[in-house]
Amino acid sequence: MEIGYVILYVGELERSVAFYRDVVGFAYKFTDAGYAEFDAGGVRFALYERRRAEWLTGRGVTPGAGGEVVVMVDGVDAYAERLVAAGVQVLSGPADRPWGHRTVHVADPDGFVVEFAEEIPRARQRR
Repeated sequence: MEIGYVILYVGELERSVAFYRDVVGFAYKFTDAGYAEFDAGGVRFALYERRRAEWLTGRGVTPGAGGEVVVMVDGVDAYAERLVAAGVQVLSGPADRPWGHRTVHVADPDGFVVEFAEEIPRARQRR
């Protein structure tokens, strides 16, 4: 078993495409019929217009941040500087986390939390 796709339902497709292409840095592949796809290093990451999602789900889709997308990077601090320079509001960080990540959190145009993380030594062990 493996994850084939991660798809977020978004309000304005072009605005979200620009965010994930230009701010996050995912390699944009294509847009077709309200759907946009990116190469995210082995996982297909996609956006789908929320207004079309009812066709798939059989009901309306409520917007909001019910989870987060974690993007593993080298140099979280440099990413944080780049995000601020691009006008993106940082929600938290950069900060060292005890589970072994240095992270910075931002919100995408629809409020989904995007975490940029790099691995660092763990500060504590699980019990």
